[in-house]
Amino acid sequence: MPSAASTPFQGVPTAPLADACVRLGVPLRVAPVALLPIIRGSLIAGPAVPVTHVGSVDVLLEAIDDAPPGGVLVVDNGGRHDEACVGDLIALEAQGAQLAGIIIWGRHRDTTQIVEMGMPLWSLGAMPPGPRRVPPAGASMRAAWLHGVEVRSDDIIAADDDGVLVVAAAQWDAVVEIAQQIQQTEIAQAERMRRGDSLRAQLDFGGYRQRQRNEPGLSLRQYLAERGGAIEV
Repeated sequence: MPSAASTPFQGVPTAPLADACVRLGVPLRVAPVALLPIIRGSLIAGPAVPVTHVGSVDVLLEAIDDAPPGGVLVVDNGGRHDEACVGDLIALEAQGAQLAGIIIWGRHRDTTQIVEMGMPLWSLGAMPPGPRRVPPAGASMRAAWLHGVEVRSDDIIAADDDGVLVVAAAQWDAVVEIAQQIQQTEIAQAERMRRGDSLRAQLDFGGYRQRQRNEPGLSLRQYLAERGGAIEV
């Protein structure tokens, strides 16, 4: 499995990564949009460290103990809204273990402290009380679901202000390569727009509309693909 240190993720947001998945035919595994970052501008990626929370902190500490540097702790708390399952101490422990961030299908607490320490964290929001249930005995479950999206230990997690994306580690390098190409194209397009060259002009939108009158089934994506242009528009 690639490690966060060896995978070329830095500077690649989830949007071009998602576009790359579509272009490559890689399953698009996007976490529910209800998951939001508590620190705007966070951009992380790393090997998934999934764990199911059952009401006790020991399973989280165990997952952190076994996590690789640069990993992303993914905590499945069943989307509960009646408790917070991660607070400042777990966030600080994860940061000390050099994890890249934390994703919680549930709620967190100690928001101010976590923001101050700069630990990237995505959750369903804040909630003051922690767990009050008695956890069952047994081994920790090293699996996590973000609602309908399964997260496995052989996945890579990418997250930013747009959301959380899950990509199989075996497909990560190919996805990143295409995503970087898409990002470079879009950066160049944006720069030309700032200089006065509209996106319509760059895409020859007038030419597309003229052809589309005679070929109603022609899509803009098809037209751009024929011309060798960007299709993520």
